Amino acid sequence: MSQRPPARASSLAAAITDAHILVATGAGGVGKTTSAAALGLAAAQQGRRALVLTIDPARRLAQAMGLEGLADEPTRVPLPAGHLAAGGELWAMMLDMQTTFDRLIHRHAGSAEEAEAITANRIYRQLSSTLSGTQEYMAMERLHELHEQGAFDLLVIDTPPTRSALDFLDAPRRMTSFLEGRLLKLLLKPGVAAGRGIGKVVGAGATAFMRVAGRVTGMELLQDLADFFRDFEGMYDGFKQRAEEVLVLLRDPRSRFVVVTSAEPPPLREARFFLERLEQEGLHAAGVVVNRISPEVPRDPSDAGLTRAVRSLQEAAGVDPDAPNDLDQQPSDELAMSGALQLLSDVRNLAARQRRDVSAGLFGVEVPALVEVPLLDGDVHDLDGLASIAATLSTGRTR
Repeated sequence: MSQRPPARASSLAAAITDAHILVATGAGGVGKTTSAAALGLAAAQQGRRALVLTIDPARRLAQAMGLEGLADEPTRVPLPAGHLAAGGELWAMMLDMQTTFDRLIHRHAGSAEEAEAITANRIYRQLSSTLSGTQEYMAMERLHELHEQGAFDLLVIDTPPTRSALDFLDAPRRMTSFLEGRLLKLLLKPGVAAGRGIGKVVGAGATAFMRVAGRVTGMELLQDLADFFRDFEGMYDGFKQRAEEVLVLLRDPRSRFVVVTSAEPPPLREARFFLERLEQEGLHAAGVVVNRISPEVPRDPSDAGLTRAVRSLQEAAGVDPDAPNDLDQQPSDELAMSGALQLLSDVRNLAARQRRDVSAGLFGVEVPALVEVPLLDGDVHDLDGLASIAATLSTGRTR
């Protein structure tokens, strides 16, 4: 007899209470940053010391938390004492990719002098800011640093706004592949690293071009390359080991992924691919958050929710719901209410279609929890708005 799959939760309460790391990921523009901040707030409200690490350079997260801005070091978020359980704290910070990469160099360099030489090298400065996957890798590196420090109960990371959410999972592997690549190994050979034979590696034409470029720009490109690869030679094993440690940390059962999406087919497809990838990699999904979904309107005439919806529509149509019936005004009132009820029908149809799209998009994949965050009147720009979303994530109920 086949076992039924476990019931799907309607909140992220278990992850907010038990997880040590929560990674908010998903397609661009679906509300990852706000969801990450709300997860941290929900944990703080339950008495946990939570830190939200964002990669988004926009100031929305800082503004929503009542802060002037965020830096590379944790900043305490001032919260009303009445909204926190004993011991609860919320902290926030923004990734400084270059600073994190520099710290990584200092950690693995053979000496302080060698580290200074690398971080001052113009090839390193360019490579560290443009190499594919660097931002995602540095986000993981900063996460690992914070984990090792052990100062927080929960670390919530808002993944970079990349083309694909899968880029975050691929970052350590891409970095390792670069370090294991044939070109880099060739450049790390003693003769090449010392500046000899580089013409054989890149070819006479490329060497001539680099010499011309050096004369035009004033940069001694060949010497910079030789210095960089010579100094980098001893750090290969350290970088590779760190990438492996990051993957081990993410595979820990207390590290979980929150996949954020909207109710539209394209982000739902990406959410599905990501959930499938998590399962393939042996990683743990906490659940899916569907942002900006239309609320369901009850059909039972006695339902209080329907009564509130009808009153809202009456007010929007210019009809006073508390006014006595007036036969002279009845035709115009009926016309206004007809339009209002048509709007109510449209809202119902949209809500039903969105939920069909969500069901179809996630069909056949394991989703431990599915949380619907309703469409709000405007963007979240303060703690009250953030608290409303935090309540939905932790209870599954909307306000």
